[in-house]
Amino acid sequence: MTRGSVIYLIISKVFYMVVMLLLISLITFGAIHLAPNSFFAAGGLNPNMTPEAIAHLKHVYGLDKSLPNQYISWLNSMLHLDFGISFASGNSVMDEIKSRIGITLGINIVSMIAIFYLALHFGIKSAIKGSKTDAIIKQTALLSYATPSFYLALLLIYIFGLTLGIFPIAGIESLEPKEGIYKWFDIVWHLFLPVSVIIFTGFGSLLLYIRSLTLDILKSDYIFFAQARGLSQNQIIKYYIYPNLLPFIVTILGLSLPGLLGGSVILEQIFSIDGMGLLFFQSAMSRDYPVIMGILVIGAFLTLVGNMIADLILLRIDPHRKRAG
Repeated sequence: MTRGSVIYLIISKVFYMVVMLLLISLITFGAIHLAPNSFFAAGGLNPNMTPEAIAHLKHVYGLDKSLPNQYISWLNSMLHLDFGISFASGNSVMDEIKSRIGITLGINIVSMIAIFYLALHFGIKSAIKGSKTDAIIKQTALLSYATPSFYLALLLIYIFGLTLGIFPIAGIESLEPKEGIYKWFDIVWHLFLPVSVIIFTGFGSLLLYIRSLTLDILKSDYIFFAQARGLSQNQIIKYYIYPNLLPFIVTILGLSLPGLLGGSVILEQIFSIDGMGLLFFQSAMSRDYPVIMGILVIGAFLTLVGNMIADLILLRIDPHRKRAG
């Protein structure tokens, strides 16, 4: 493709993202505000407060306006990266997100790297080796796919936390704060169980997918020609299997971006990790609209950005590829 066509593609993708964000924000805003109950009726306020005081708070937060006016006001603020004030804490939504996003990103990035490595390595190995090795890897992958994350988390807490006392079962740091490099060792020690749960329950489906793709690649004519030329198994994997798996891996990686923020809601609740997942859960339970909307819009934005990045990388890998939308 020419440089002009690439620029046109980027502009069209950006325009598509803007339109989709507007539609997503409108639908999400309407769905949340039309849901039964609200923060002011969900036990989030002092039950002794008078109706006049509650009406005053609604006026302060702009909840006494019509839904269209609330949406326009919120959209205008969002364009300036201002998602409003949290009903529960009184802090800005951006401050709430900034204070918790680091730990969630750390957990999910490490887990995602491990998941893709295990799925890629053992998926290819399962397809190539066959027989007993293939059966063991497939059974492990199926066990991973079928195991609920909350069940495995509770099982590990009981065995390694309560029974053996090897790992802590809550939080990310000890009650007595460590300093220097010992602080990082302490964090890793606390996060070992939740990260292990995410990795084990996450790699199975991806492994089976990569195994299936690899089996299809192995049936191709160029693989038979490569084998006839005397190429070793490692050379076939490096020069034929990896390049043909790359487009699929790029697409999955692009679609995995939103999971970096909200992929560990249940585990953060179980292990009492003060991250984005726990923030979203608490906000949903208390009907904290500004925080919910902020997290959902950021998640939608990451989905669209991930899709666009994946399309551009795929275009770079194969210039003749035409991607829709």
